[in-house]
Amino acid sequence: MRTAVGQFTAVPEWKDNLLSCRHLLEQAEEGGADLLVLPEGILARFGGEGEKHRIREAAQPLDGPFVTALREMTAGGRATVVAGIHEPSGDGRVFNTLVALRDGRLVAQYRKIHLYDAFGDRESEHVRPADEPPVVIDVAGTQVGLMTCYDIRFPELARLLADAGAQMLALPAAWVRGPAKERHWEVMLAARALENTCWVAASGECGPRNIGNSMIVDPLGTVRSRLSSAPGLAWAETDPETTSAARRALPVLANRRFAVSPELLAPGELP
Repeated sequence: MRTAVGQFTAVPEWKDNLLSCRHLLEQAEEGGADLLVLPEGILARFGGEGEKHRIREAAQPLDGPFVTALREMTAGGRATVVAGIHEPSGDGRVFNTLVALRDGRLVAQYRKIHLYDAFGDRESEHVRPADEPPVVIDVAGTQVGLMTCYDIRFPELARLLADAGAQMLALPAAWVRGPAKERHWEVMLAARALENTCWVAASGECGPRNIGNSMIVDPLGTVRSRLSSAPGLAWAETDPETTSAARRALPVLANRRFAVSPELLAPGELP
């Protein structure tokens, strides 16, 4: 499978962000991509404290103009596109939602489970946590599990996706800059790949607030391709045989002694 991860800097107007998506999708199609992973929350920029309320204002339903236009862009194409938006939730907040689009259709959606209430931020003030099961989709014969940004800090979700058959994790993100934050990103992408002997295709929004640093990591934790801080695409051939070979050489999934339960805790509840 030919995989691309793309990054750009979101701006306040969703139509401008849609043009950025179109530009990256056109490049991905020209390069023969089966999968294109774009960043989290690309309807609008949400930078400083004074802008965070705009998450609610900019949210659109899955049949709204942004997703409809992006879906139409995929019609007749080869690539499955995974990207993040904010979607009205019905309780005054929004869901942080991933959409998977292919050939003009909405293939799947995943609403973020783990909210970024960390490092002084409070995503839960504006975003409602989902309580849906993990989502795995088939892309060109590869099983791809969906995760969003802060989810990468929770290895049990990645393991649940591996248990559900995932050979790759697709991770749209908007990883906020901060002390050691880029190191956290790199370590955890490699760790989730190694723990589950799966590929990780991670797209990070770039710009003044977020690190970018999109990358594709193989099942033995090696970075196969990466970007720095500028907009663009990173590419890799993410073939299932590499996954199978890694799982034969490093059978951690077969050797483990503990199961991971899909039972969800309430936000803030200790097990």
